[in-house]
Amino acid sequence: MAHYAFLDENNIVTEVIVGVDETELIEGLNPETWYGNFKGQTCKRTSRNGNIRKNYAGIGMFYDSSKDAFIPVKPHNSWILNEETCNWEPPIPAPTSPDSDSVYVWDEPTLSWVIL
Repeated sequence: MAHYAFLDENNIVTEVIVGVDETELIEGLNPETWYGNFKGQTCKRTSRNGNIRKNYAGIGMFYDSSKDAFIPVKPHNSWILNEETCNWEPPIPAPTSPDSDSVYVWDEPTLSWVIL
């Protein structure tokens, strides 16, 4: 089995399905092509372990064809895309928790980490 993501006209993921193995043909076509034709949308294979297209596709994610990667929704305006991993990172790394009970969250208005 393999997983496949359907994209709208803006390359936003609209659905993810489980389908046939990527090595199998459906009516003589590779699965991406067959599923895409069936749904009338672009279809791209995705992988739960991130071995294909950087990140496992999820509804609302963007598919960047130049990077051949699924990119998550940007969590905050100040966060920066890591071009290698295609994940968003804060402008300041998260602090190390002084104890196991402390949880830090990003505070966009102050552009800093705060204890929850």
